[in-house]
Formats: sequence, structure tokens, C-alpha cells
Amino acid sequence: MRRNLPLVTVIALSVVVVGLAIASGWLGMTSLQNKGDADQKAKATQSARQMGVNLMTLDVSTAQKDLDRIVAGTTGDLKNKLGSQSNAFMQQLAKAKAKSTVTDVDAALVSIDGDSAEVMVALTGTVTNDKVKNGTPQGYRYQMDLTKVDGRWLVSGLEVVP
Repeated sequence: MRRNLPLVTVIALSVVVVGLAIASGWLGMTSLQNKGDADQKAKATQSARQMGVNLMTLDVSTAQKDLDRIVAGTTGDLKNKLGSQSNAFMQQLAKAKAKSTVTDVDAALVSIDGDSAEVMVALTGTVTNDKVKNGTPQGYRYQMDLTKVDGRWLVSGLEVVP
């Protein structure tokens, strides 16, 4: 024998099903947005970390390639400034016959907002040249402002932090 459910029960069950569907969709969208935010934070931090490595990985024998790599990771006024100072940089590097290497690189996101971020980078670098054959490891810290350009995080501001 078939029994009809009361209309109130059918309506209540329908409301519950619709509510669960809405909650499930909302949770899914929130989860995707949080994953996207985490991805952007990680990408900005990694870009700044790589720039720190690039800034301290220099060799007189690969100076142009090293400088090109640094400039490629920048944008705006910083990129223009680095480009305009490239000849002086190359001359100084050649004159000193310098080489620098990096160890122990850390980066931490300070803030991120849409297409801009601020990241602190700390690293240990060792500089050698004709006068200093065995350099001493030294700590360096940079505050980097990053701007997202065409999906890439590029350094738009750079400051050495004491």
C-alpha cells in the first residue's frame, strides 16, 4: 500500500536539499578561492626568493647573463634603473674580478593585496675577488615589492635592509 507523504514533509525535505546544495557550492567556491590565494602567495614568495639568489649569484665570466637574469625579474622604474646602470655594473664587476655565491636563502611574505606583494628575503652570500680569495659568508636582507604582470610576479622595488 502506497502512502503519500504530507505536503509539509515534502517542502521541508526540499528546503533541506536546496540548502545543502547551496552550502556545498559555497564551500567549494571558498575552497577554490583559498587555494588560489595560497598559490599566489607561494608564487610571490618564490619570485622574491629567486631574485635574492639572482642578486647574489654573480661572476665576472658570466656577468652579462647574470645581469640579464636580474633585469628579467624586474618591472617598472626598477627595471629601467637597472638597465640604465648596466654598463657601470659590468665595469665594476670586471674591475674587481668579483664572484659571489649564495647559501641559506629564506623568504617570507609580509603582505599581499591583489597584484602587489611585499616579501622579505634573507640570505647568506660570499663574495670573492683578486684581493679576497676566500670570502667570508655574510648575511644580506632585502625588502622587495612585487607587482603581478601578465601572470608573473616581478620585483618593482628593492631595498637593502640592515
